[in-house]
Amino acid sequence: MSFGFVAFHYPAPEHLEEFVRNCHEVADATRRQPGFLSVGVWVTPDGEAVVTTGAFESEEAFSAAAEVGREMGATPEGLSDLEVRPREVHFLVSR
Repeated sequence: MSFGFVAFHYPAPEHLEEFVRNCHEVADATRRQPGFLSVGVWVTPDGEAVVTTGAFESEEAFSAAAEVGREMGATPEGLSDLEVRPREVHFLVSR
């Protein structure tokens, strides 16, 4: 069973490009982790939200990759200095 997530982030308009750049840096590091399946960085057409997605072979693989993200300053919980409201994270399991 695969494990994944969808996260909605709400960066301040003046920080949108920096936030997207940071997301791509974390995504690139994630691609090198064992158990990685996919990752995506999306921006809504109105530019109000950045949506990140990821899939891993297992919850354990996700947890290990998330630790790499934390070391880079990215966490699934909380609010970064670039965001104007808390992110919404949804965890998923394949069936």
